[in-house]
Amino acid sequence: MSCPDGVPAGARCLRGQDSATSHYLIVMPEKWSGVLVVHAHGGPTLGPPTAARADEDIKRWAITVREGYAWAGSVFRQGGFAVTTAAEDTERVRRIFLQHVATPRRTLLHGQSWGAMVAARAAEMYPKSWEGILLTSGVVAGPATYDFRLDLRALYQHLCGNHPRPGEPAYPLSVGLPAESSMTNADLAARADECLGLRKPAAQRTVEQAQRIKTLVDVVKTPESSLIGHLNWGTFMLRDVVQKSGGAPFGNERVRYTGSADDAALNAAVPRFKPDPQAQARFVADVDHAGRFGVPVLTTHGVGDSTVFVEGHDTLRQRMQAAGNGHRLVQTFVDSREHSYLGDAIYPPLFESLLRWVEQGEKPTPSGIAQRCRDLKPAQVAECRFLPDFTPRALASRIAPR
Repeated sequence: MSCPDGVPAGARCLRGQDSATSHYLIVMPEKWSGVLVVHAHGGPTLGPPTAARADEDIKRWAITVREGYAWAGSVFRQGGFAVTTAAEDTERVRRIFLQHVATPRRTLLHGQSWGAMVAARAAEMYPKSWEGILLTSGVVAGPATYDFRLDLRALYQHLCGNHPRPGEPAYPLSVGLPAESSMTNADLAARADECLGLRKPAAQRTVEQAQRIKTLVDVVKTPESSLIGHLNWGTFMLRDVVQKSGGAPFGNERVRYTGSADDAALNAAVPRFKPDPQAQARFVADVDHAGRFGVPVLTTHGVGDSTVFVEGHDTLRQRMQAAGNGHRLVQTFVDSREHSYLGDAIYPPLFESLLRWVEQGEKPTPSGIAQRCRDLKPAQVAECRFLPDFTPRALASRIAPR
């Protein structure tokens, strides 16, 4: 079978649908090291899954194949936010590789972005399937990762009052959007622009628009450039989460917001919502992890990532320590604002170090990985932007606790 664009020359590809109808793609390098990397992709994406998603993933992660690793990725069978079924699909593509391609000498699990949440779930559901785990730009702090997006919805509505508008049917913002709503991304962007002027240069915004943006940025602690993306999540993806959970799993009833020009007035006026306890329990059961990872776990994250906040890694560390697995975790951080891909220089030393840890018991250090990056890229040392001394703050420093 021909391979998608971006796959290194000489590689062989296998594509199909598994017994649960998940599309999958497997890529074997021309010279295989014997190591299989099972990839859990980011997202999630609303709507029916398509095989093209795997093509996008391998194009981005072609570095894996160039390093001599086989790559296997599932396009999870259920569109939208469903972590447990995605973990099942991830395990299924591993089995397909074993049954139809080859027996690897080592199997590593790679979770990227939301896929790190999937990988964490798969690691606890199928502990004997993986010998090492790499989590990159990952959602690793469980459901609390997403609390701030409801905060953004509530604050936005307080400041703008157009989502929904006064003449439209009211609904609790914690449901994201009513099931029957026909609102589109373009519709939401137009409303946000009406209130905030996001499409205009800063100099062309009104004083009121500039102040609203400043309040949102200062209170939600995310840059202006990411506001519309998070507002989209808190609208369309939140609706999907609520539909799958049978209720609203997020709330802000007792949250104390800080950072505005008048916090007392803001907290008195912002809309408040209680989570549905049963929906919250269902959501947690689907997506959360307890740090019960019995194999080496290596992570990396851009410290300026405004899509998934780096502070979530403090939660991961605490959970693994509480589970007695703190010695199995090494965390690295990169001087970058990027989320989806941190650059070709970053990943080879991570995979290499994780594999050495798995095979030889040699636990890496952040400084050692940084040095190995420079050794592998002597002519492009500037690309090795690891920050060995960085320590993330608690998630509560970034997302208001509740």
